[in-house]
Amino acid sequence: MLAEAVRKASVAWIAVGDGPAYAVWCVPVDDALYVVTGPGEQSLPGLAEADAAVVTLRGDHGGRIVSWPAQVGRLTPADEAWAAVAPQVAAKRLNSPEPAPRLVERWAAECVLSRLTPAAAPPTTGDALPAGSLAATPRETPAVRRTRRPFRLHRVRRRR
Repeated sequence: MLAEAVRKASVAWIAVGDGPAYAVWCVPVDDALYVVTGPGEQSLPGLAEADAAVVTLRGDHGGRIVSWPAQVGRLTPADEAWAAVAPQVAAKRLNSPEPAPRLVERWAAECVLSRLTPAAAPPTTGDALPAGSLAATPRETPAVRRTRRPFRLHRVRRRR
């Protein structure tokens, strides 16, 4: 089940250490998940330095189906796998600000490409998963603003 969930993954919730889980886009390649973090990309605090993380994946209907401990490794441009994996990940990047070859060059210079593979510990599935929502209160952000009432050009009459 874990291998099937990893192959179908496009979004994963990843928690590093005791921190909260972050929803990030990911690309499955050869039974591993690849995640790009860094400037201009998604933020996942601590993943670039971590050796382990917990990954939660959803099923076809949106519910959580498996949670597994992962070993985290970094892929660098010096690695042999970089030439094969980085272009695949760049091709799957939605709303890219630049073409895939330039994206790979920028990742090599500024970002971290992390490889998450299942650790030896067994995954948590089925009834062993928490039944509750696990939703946390929203984090503070400077992007909050007060909403206005909608503008109306003419007076709207109520029907009686």
